Amino acid sequence: MATYKVQVSTGKGLLTGTFDSISITLVGTYGESPKQLLNRIGTDFSQGSVSSNLSASELGEILLIRLHKEPYSFFPESSWFCNYVQVTSPQGDLYRFPCYLWLEGYATTSLREGRGKRGQEGPPPPAAEGSQSVSWPVAWDSVAAGPEFSDGRVCLGTDGWMDSLLPHPVFLSLSLRMFETKMKGFLNRPYSWEKLEDIRKVFWFYHTPVSEYVAQHWKEDAFFGYQYLNGVNPVWIRKCTKIPFNFPVTQDMVAGSLGEFTSLQEELMKGTIFLADYKILEDIPAIEINGYPQYITAQLCLLHQKPSGELIPLAIQLSQTPGYESPIFLPSDSEWIWTLAKTWVRNAEFHVHEVTSHLLRGHQLAEVFAVATLRHLPMCHPLYKLLIPHLRYSVHINVLARTFLVSQGGVFDKAIATGRGGLAVLLKKGLENLTYTTLCLPDDIQARGVDSVLNYYYRDDGLKLWEAVHSFVSGIVGFYYKTNLAVQRDYELQAWVCDIYTKGFLGRRSSGIPSTLRTLEDLIKFVTMVIFTCSAHHAAVNSGQFELGAFMPNSPSSMRKPPPHTKAPVTLEEFLDTIPEMNTTSLVLSILWVLRNEDFDMRPLGSYPDEHFVEDEPKWLITAFQERLAEITKEIEERNKTLTLGYTYLYPPGIENSTAI
Repeated sequence: MATYKVQVSTGKGLLTGTFDSISITLVGTYGESPKQLLNRIGTDFSQGSVSSNLSASELGEILLIRLHKEPYSFFPESSWFCNYVQVTSPQGDLYRFPCYLWLEGYATTSLREGRGKRGQEGPPPPAAEGSQSVSWPVAWDSVAAGPEFSDGRVCLGTDGWMDSLLPHPVFLSLSLRMFETKMKGFLNRPYSWEKLEDIRKVFWFYHTPVSEYVAQHWKEDAFFGYQYLNGVNPVWIRKCTKIPFNFPVTQDMVAGSLGEFTSLQEELMKGTIFLADYKILEDIPAIEINGYPQYITAQLCLLHQKPSGELIPLAIQLSQTPGYESPIFLPSDSEWIWTLAKTWVRNAEFHVHEVTSHLLRGHQLAEVFAVATLRHLPMCHPLYKLLIPHLRYSVHINVLARTFLVSQGGVFDKAIATGRGGLAVLLKKGLENLTYTTLCLPDDIQARGVDSVLNYYYRDDGLKLWEAVHSFVSGIVGFYYKTNLAVQRDYELQAWVCDIYTKGFLGRRSSGIPSTLRTLEDLIKFVTMVIFTCSAHHAAVNSGQFELGAFMPNSPSSMRKPPPHTKAPVTLEEFLDTIPEMNTTSLVLSILWVLRNEDFDMRPLGSYPDEHFVEDEPKWLITAFQERLAEITKEIEERNKTLTLGYTYLYPPGIENSTAI
């Protein structure tokens, strides 16, 4: 008989331990060991490691282990978070079995040895009858993939993949924020704001330097344009080389803004004219809020970048159809009619940002990637090991969002002009327009013609991060896949990408999303896109929401009056009667407050406390990735010292590894 040393690590979080009886079976090339109880009297699996010696016949190379979770005495069943199991053979060989999962109920769970194994390297070793698989089947029907909603149910084979034991801290924070606004009386007042300054009283203690800057500069044309480059939706504008036929801006209209030494045609040829087109909002239905109808328009906004780098609006049209009742508004118009026109554009920005850039690209795609990964990639697959840290909490946060934010009677139905119904229509349009080019930052920058725009810090920081992720992914892929043929023959990988194409993008060829991966570079680019989407992209469109939206006229969720059909002057009172009222503002700002990145349980980009990789090479690559992120961090810090308003939304320490909030 031989003696094997077994070490089991339990997570250190709250309620990670269990009173259940835990036994283990080792499976090797020569056979398997008898089932042996690991825990002694008490809660041996309560934050930390336990050691045990197991006697068995010589098993050869250890291929997998089976963990048996069974009742203990009179104690009720309790969940257990297992970090990993480590087995040392009599010859001193070390075998590590990563887990990092909640194990629920009374069941047997099989874990394969931790070295990365691709799909074409043979089928997985046989598991015990009735045991949980190492790659759990997931029901797509219970998870929203694309524009549809679910009823909040999620089937992951094991409920433990989501941290479902405790309420998410963001919703505890939401309760506190809403309590504050209710105590102040704002949440119960469906009335217009009497003064713009009163909006800052919604939260007394949650002002930041950026939110203060917004409150002081929100009316300025330069700040309006700046947000297209470095706000929360820096992915919308594109270079304009020809004025659209349905936006008849003339030289006379913009001469005052351009100056006497140039012309509109010259600036078009120089590449300094840009367009923000909100055609996607055309025919989106709107709801009633506080008993009154709300309005949504499909604006066109023309912008010009000055030699100084300032991006300023030249002209705004509040519909896609020019004509007598759809005038073109200009900076030379009276103060509040021009401010109102810009506020209508900011309202359009709110809708396309929250629904297409944030919800669709940041959240729903992360869920598509998570579900496909759990369905097709076993835990020993190198891509599972690479991707799983970037999918942490993605399904959980989306289920909570569907339950509280976009459910019937939720926040969208109470405070946002689209409501839940309009949201679904806009999501569908957004998915139809979503392409692989859009999702790959270097390609998107080229496609939108914004590669030479000045002061575009989102682009500058984003491209550095894209390259850092790409280099990291290249190293991992190159370690496990030596040839293009190895990629093509990995049936688990091909099933994974095909599922993303068919379920996430509905098999739409025009999306450009690949349904198969044929080369190493194809694989590297696709995985880079997945990681970038779940981390950097989400951070860019999420982190600044409260700062830039706390002064509500800069980011109104609804408009209570129809868009102006003439250029007649308007008063401040009329402006206040158009933007959201007190209770709507309070509810939206409460949500924006909790949707910021929090320090609670945050794992910044590049941090991998769960050791899924057991080989040395991936660990070295992780270290190199972290070093590059540290360099980018220093570069951003130095750049921001020279700016009045620093760009921090792609600051690596502030980027979450996954879409976790």
